[in-house]
Amino acid sequence: MDAHPLKLRVQSVVAETPVIRSVVFGVEGGAVPQWQAGAHIRVLLPGGGDRPYSLMALPDLPTGAVALGVLREEASTGGSQFMHALQVGDVVSATAPVNNFALHEGTAPALLFAGGIGITPILSMAAELKAQGTRYRLHYAGRMPGLLAFLPQLQAMCSDGLAVHYDSDESRLDIPAALGDAPADAHVYVCGPAGLIDAVKAAALARGIPADRIHFELFKAQQPGIPNAPFEVELRSTGLDVTVAADQSIIPALEAAGFDVLYDCQRGDCGICQCGVIAGVPDHRDVILSDDEKASNKVMQICVSRAKSERLVLDL
Repeated sequence: MDAHPLKLRVQSVVAETPVIRSVVFGVEGGAVPQWQAGAHIRVLLPGGGDRPYSLMALPDLPTGAVALGVLREEASTGGSQFMHALQVGDVVSATAPVNNFALHEGTAPALLFAGGIGITPILSMAAELKAQGTRYRLHYAGRMPGLLAFLPQLQAMCSDGLAVHYDSDESRLDIPAALGDAPADAHVYVCGPAGLIDAVKAAALARGIPADRIHFELFKAQQPGIPNAPFEVELRSTGLDVTVAADQSIIPALEAAGFDVLYDCQRGDCGICQCGVIAGVPDHRDVILSDDEKASNKVMQICVSRAKSERLVLDL
């Protein structure tokens, strides 16, 4: 089965800022797959591997097209360089849409936070909330004027529901103040740099917002804080013991031992490889689990996470 079944042909490329481009694609040989705000696809890179990009509900998007926003990263490992080099007519392969950052069901209001390129899923959320008639407010933060993409589209769509913040002047984002204005039953969504996500999560929890109403998206897995060391994994179903070397993750170690593992992204951001932990202490390196879930040490993502203890017993 093809892991990247979508064939996307570039229809247009627009420089939204000096480092952010919007790329509009038409879907070759089929209809645009259905998706909802918060969904992303993973674009296949020429040298292998892929990169996730959130789908954007841009206004006036041509029928049968999908749009992505791409930041040119200074320390790019190939993904943003490839995407920024795309020209009209180029064809790329991509996965079907996946949504780990979906909007809540119901009519409760939403408070949206976006930093930099993190606006891509948040823009789609604002469009969907507006279409539903659900109350929302969007706080969009950047370092200085001229660096925030899609502002004209957002201003037209959100009107007075949009607040723009720059670190360089008095409009700087005050997260506790923004949360203080939120209705008591609001859901909070945040996408952007890790520092922004951590600050919004901490402030929301401090304000008494339940963890299950705080939602975030961060594609890059957290970097390990200590050097990798080998450890043992026991599979509860068979009693099989597997050694995970310092230079490998749990999944390839299990596959080398003949165990079939269900997984997808291998980056800690899709949640498919999650499994229960019966004994031992995981070294969580994913971006899916909540702080409470990580602290419980009852589940882990075995594609990127390792062990702080010498041994883990997994519910596999």
